[in-house]
Amino acid sequence: MQYVSDEVAARSVYRHSGPPTLTLFTMINNDSGAGAHSALMINGSQRVIFDPAGTVSHPQIPERHDVILGASPHLVDAYTRAHARSTYHVVLQEVEVAPEVAELALQKAFANGPANSGTCTLTTSGLLASLPGMQNIRQTWFPKALMKDFGALPEVKTRELFEYDDPDKAVALRAYEPEAVAASRARKAAMKVAAE
Repeated sequence: MQYVSDEVAARSVYRHSGPPTLTLFTMINNDSGAGAHSALMINGSQRVIFDPAGTVSHPQIPERHDVILGASPHLVDAYTRAHARSTYHVVLQEVEVAPEVAELALQKAFANGPANSGTCTLTTSGLLASLPGMQNIRQTWFPKALMKDFGALPEVKTRELFEYDDPDKAVALRAYEPEAVAASRARKAAMKVAAE
């Protein structure tokens, strides 16, 4: 867990062009079927991943306590793939919300501070249960119980990610290189301009 400076936090803001959404990540053990972790991506005036008591850590992933900043598509992909491996899969459930609900979720995530170890679902479900329109969400310790409640919200879109690579999430995170992605995009853009 790290706490980046105001300057780094401001530089790290990522604004996604899609509608305001909440996306629940539930990590499921492939052997036992038990829920292992919960996190929440919030797309409001900026997109972040609220990862209470999470263990994703990388020098180029800016974080303020349990809020991962700059949740670009590449960062979200790296985060999700770090959790989806031979031992776990990830269930992603997304629901569109009113802009003010997304903003309230952002405020609550930043105000939460660092969560104690083992309280990821308790913290995530508590935040969700406090939001307008989320009255059916019960505060719970159990990832699959939260997943079930969230899945009962109207118009939830659900997908699952299975991967069978190294069981150590640090291996997947080492592949996260934002500079290489930016350089690749710049090369592709330059080639497109040159071709025109």
